[in-house]
Amino acid sequence: MNWQVSIERHGIEAQPVVVIDGFADADRFRDDAAFLSFAPIGPHYPGIRAIVAPAMLRDLLARLEPVAAEVFGMAGLEVVDAFYSIVTTPPAALTPIQRLPHFDEVSPTRLALLHYLSPDEGSGTAFYRHRSTGYESIRPDRLASYRTALEMDLQRHGIPDARYIAGDTPVFEQVASYAGRFNRAILYRSNTLHCAQLPEKMALDPDPETGRLTVNTFLNGTF
Repeated sequence: MNWQVSIERHGIEAQPVVVIDGFADADRFRDDAAFLSFAPIGPHYPGIRAIVAPAMLRDLLARLEPVAAEVFGMAGLEVVDAFYSIVTTPPAALTPIQRLPHFDEVSPTRLALLHYLSPDEGSGTAFYRHRSTGYESIRPDRLASYRTALEMDLQRHGIPDARYIAGDTPVFEQVASYAGRFNRAILYRSNTLHCAQLPEKMALDPDPETGRLTVNTFLNGTF
């Protein structure tokens, strides 16, 4: 497979996002997902998941390591978690935290790899800046001040309506978005504020063959 790689940077912090088209044997992943049982895993993801076998990712990580070294200065990538994921939660059922941009992990050695496997290319991933602090990433030294400021913001502006975030809000400014093209992967720091970008009328189909199927892989590296 010939990767088509571009390195984008967004926001005031110039956070890097590696965009890789033609990332993998997409049919292999889709066929694997079709034989698995999906269920909710964890309290935050708005849908269902199934664990990805490490063997599915081994060759891809070997190819990804030089890219991670160049862009993020990291080596020795290891998988922390990897899930097939399908968004299924209707907007009315979203918890308050699911209506906001989020970060996966504050550690500077963590990366997130998102592989889009849906034939419906209408969704994607957006990145955000928290207006009152200006933060686009949440490092350990920022975590307490971010939580305090966010709590004050929500007291001032109220909990967002029950819907998936789309664009700017009184509390967050969208600074970048990446289209979820079939067999595209994006690699970014896990501590950046981000959220799925979903069309308003997207079908929340639980079938891995027709739903919004992605592989969400969380990686740890070393500097």
